[in-house]
Amino acid sequence: MPSSASSGWLPQGVNGQQVTTETERITSLWVGIWIAAMAVGLLVWGLTFWCMAVYKRKKGDPELPPQLRYNIPIELLYTVVPVLMVAVIFFYTARDEAAIMDTSAKPDVTINVVGKQWSWDFNYVDSNVYETGVHSELNPKGGIDGTPQPVLYMPINKRVEFVLNARDVIHSFWVPAFLVKLDMIPGRTNKLQITPTQLGEYQGKCAELCGAYHSQMLFKVKVVTQAEYDAHMAELKAMGQVGQLDNTLNREPVYGPDLKMIPTSTGSN
Repeated sequence: MPSSASSGWLPQGVNGQQVTTETERITSLWVGIWIAAMAVGLLVWGLTFWCMAVYKRKKGDPELPPQLRYNIPIELLYTVVPVLMVAVIFFYTARDEAAIMDTSAKPDVTINVVGKQWSWDFNYVDSNVYETGVHSELNPKGGIDGTPQPVLYMPINKRVEFVLNARDVIHSFWVPAFLVKLDMIPGRTNKLQITPTQLGEYQGKCAELCGAYHSQMLFKVKVVTQAEYDAHMAELKAMGQVGQLDNTLNREPVYGPDLKMIPTSTGSN
């Protein structure tokens, strides 16, 4: 993914376009915090070097400079100013986090994502079909050796709600280009809504250390047109991948001769 100084070197879409409706908000917060941090750094460094130059020891100076016990104005300054700075950063962070994590809007598409050691299951709830990935324990290179990584399809300009669950240990759903990630915790369901605005293929991965093959717990995301999305749903149905894979905690998945996991439940989650 391309990046530039204007985005704080965060991933960007083609020609600097936003990949989702949420990335602009995240980029603005990121860049704003960096600008504030650089301003503070320049002020601190400037004052430090100024003190070194002005108050350095000169010939004839006594062994120790005059010792001051209190300087109330300065003490108030370096107490109040940092507190105000932290409060401002907290306000904008809390505001943007609340907007990004808001799932009150009705989604156009719902996808149940299940993390497992060390791959992914995707239940397309509305279409009642699923895609399943092979554990990296059976495929040690996580798709790099020629076995395809599981692919998550998303229709462009549609609000997609991800219902996130973990089958065994804590995982984290992360697509770096989307600039947001969310943990997947056993026994707990987290939700995240994303609206992709740019066609393309993006890399996804687990962002929480989850065992021996964590680094190979990879998947791909394809943002496609509605027609391509519908065609893929029909393809999964034609392959017999109908129903919903079970979300229950289970370290011993069942595999068929083609190394694809056999669903233990076809009921909706």
